[in-house]
Amino acid sequence: MLTKEYIKDLKSNGNGAIGHLVKDYKDSGSLTFILENLGQLPKDFDGSFLPELLTHKNASVRLWTVKTFGKLDKEEYLATLKDTALNDTDTTVRREAVSSIGRMRTEKGKKILFEILKDKDPKIVSQAIRGLLVFKGEEEVDEHLKTLVNHENEMVRTVIYKEYFAEIKDKNSQPHTESYDYLKNVVVNSDNIEAMKLLKDESIHLTFTSPPYYNARDYSIYPSYKHYLEFLADVFKEVHRITKEGRFLIVNTSPIIIPRISRSHSSKRYPIPFDIHPYLMEMGWEFIDDIVWLKPEASVKNRIGGFMQHRKPLGYKPNSVTEYLMVYRKSTEKLLDWNIKQYDWNTILESKVAEGYETTNVWKIDPCFDKVHSAVFPVELCKRVIQYYSYKGDLVFDPFGGSGTMGKTAKKLGRHFLLTEKDETYFEYMQSQKSKDMFDKFETKFLTFDKFKETIK
Repeated sequence: MLTKEYIKDLKSNGNGAIGHLVKDYKDSGSLTFILENLGQLPKDFDGSFLPELLTHKNASVRLWTVKTFGKLDKEEYLATLKDTALNDTDTTVRREAVSSIGRMRTEKGKKILFEILKDKDPKIVSQAIRGLLVFKGEEEVDEHLKTLVNHENEMVRTVIYKEYFAEIKDKNSQPHTESYDYLKNVVVNSDNIEAMKLLKDESIHLTFTSPPYYNARDYSIYPSYKHYLEFLADVFKEVHRITKEGRFLIVNTSPIIIPRISRSHSSKRYPIPFDIHPYLMEMGWEFIDDIVWLKPEASVKNRIGGFMQHRKPLGYKPNSVTEYLMVYRKSTEKLLDWNIKQYDWNTILESKVAEGYETTNVWKIDPCFDKVHSAVFPVELCKRVIQYYSYKGDLVFDPFGGSGTMGKTAKKLGRHFLLTEKDETYFEYMQSQKSKDMFDKFETKFLTFDKFKETIK
């Protein structure tokens, strides 16, 4: 009977024992089990049985065979690994072969990786890049890698920029889980870009915001839709800089209708979420999810009324009962597990989301209305975003602070907040009696731009 203990005993009994065991089993499950449980191998381990397994029809067997080659770390197997990396039919097997070549860190292996950089599969090329990074600084290696800056595939370009040209982080920078005290529970009456320019790199954990709609009532009028998109791009580019590695930006927006100027003209609908998306991708945000905020039909403007009267084709305009929450993550090669493991176990446990969480990307939440602010964040919307995308003690940011719902909700959930709001009416409103009690309880600091500037260390 095959067991981990049995395989371990055979491995220690003699060089040929595992080879004989492999010959006794033909099914892919058993072969995979044997190879997977070999563990660390002695330098004199007899791997002569391995090449034959690379022709096995099962990809899992071939994968673990390649992994075993990598453990042996013998240059004599480079030719075999090269053949597998270039010709195997399974991408995962090919990647592992490239990885094994890279781990050997030999001159011969380096030459093979140069060849693999020409592969048509971007995953294979990316793995070859990682294998060559250990030789970074060598003229020949640098010349090969620099040519990939203009590679046709975005994955390859991302790997090059992130792993080859990435700036080395300041060793004195704050730990991933921490934020600067002078940014905690602060509302700044200021242009958001100007305020963000004062912040150090990687200062915040989460941004959740709803930008002003293009030419919507009560908001600034932009010279053109292009100017509007470029303005948002400037904002989110700065947000990207101050966001910690691998953390999230959630943008609440939706297409907007610009009313027609007369009955002889048509109204125009601008697809804001879709038009801003390319800008965000270009600056280094990775698209994660689209969440649909579903509102009751009675709460939205009626667009279907005319059609209901005549019901003529071409004139159908449904009532818009949805908005989007576009979820982005700051691009990184690190998995989410890395972000999570930065926190102590107590924080992880305390931040766990209770039962009753939403399992789909359609959130049914009633909107909120206010005499001062026409587009108030519902508390429930803020609550879900903050709980799902941050940990207790994190710093949550809203560059378009509005009436401050996001900040108040963040603090109630054990987070800190930073808000910027250019409109003095909204800034004063947050300090008014209606909101003051909630903010004062949290010792909120309301600062002008100049006062905020004085606090920056």
